[in-house]
Amino acid sequence: MTYECFEVTIENHIAHLQLIRPKQHNSMSKAFWSELPDALRVIDESGEARVLVISSTGKHFCAGMDLAVFQNPDPKMFGGEPGRRGEFVRRLVLQLQDCFTQLEKMRIPVLTAIQGGCIGGAVDMVCASDSRYCTSDAFFTVKETALGMTADLGTLQRLPRLIPSGLARELAYTARKFTASEALAAGFVNQVFEDADQLLEGVMEVAQQIAVNSPLAVAGTKNMLNYARDHSVADSLEYMATWQAGMFQPNDLMLSMAAQMQKKPGEFEPLHSITKPFE
Repeated sequence: MTYECFEVTIENHIAHLQLIRPKQHNSMSKAFWSELPDALRVIDESGEARVLVISSTGKHFCAGMDLAVFQNPDPKMFGGEPGRRGEFVRRLVLQLQDCFTQLEKMRIPVLTAIQGGCIGGAVDMVCASDSRYCTSDAFFTVKETALGMTADLGTLQRLPRLIPSGLARELAYTARKFTASEALAAGFVNQVFEDADQLLEGVMEVAQQIAVNSPLAVAGTKNMLNYARDHSVADSLEYMATWQAGMFQPNDLMLSMAAQMQKKPGEFEPLHSITKPFE
């Protein structure tokens, strides 16, 4: 998989998607928005990876939307008949939102390793990941308010579910920096590391702990956690029972028990690759 904005590898059942435009602070260019969903789709459909780690290169994790996107907007966004312009903008925003929602829809957990600045659209992205980790110099900024616009790709919907609502509102209203120590105290990040090397090493250790487990069990766990977040306890318990009725099979359970007794990783069958219908 060759991309302009990313480098993607899969090794030992761990997929690693790394942003590779450090001179541009890994900002989200037009290519980013076509390459990210394609890369995620390929990783998820293959069934080879059991966890995805997203990291970046350079001083900052990601500076958000590339200025070139704002400087050269699609003419249909600001001109023409108002109704058609509005329909176009709505559809465009939904398409961009789906780029990050795809992180939630993937069968595998997504871990983000964040160093330096995580700004604007980058906050939208990491909010859609399963777990976040950062360096001690990291900071997060809901920058859109300071730019005269409303954050529209998921931060305002997901951040209040990850940290106290009052704090999320303060960060969105003020556009101030949210430091690594604050993020850890609020539960937004799981752990803070001294530097980028230690960060990636630590996150890869977590990824490896996930990758040794049954991929079917992990996929089910992610599915249930996401469903429970968006539904009542009663509905979630009923969905859980239905899931178990179809997905719970003795094979992975026996393999897990045998692996623990033998103190070695289990040899699990991968999830089936996803293909087009009838292909």
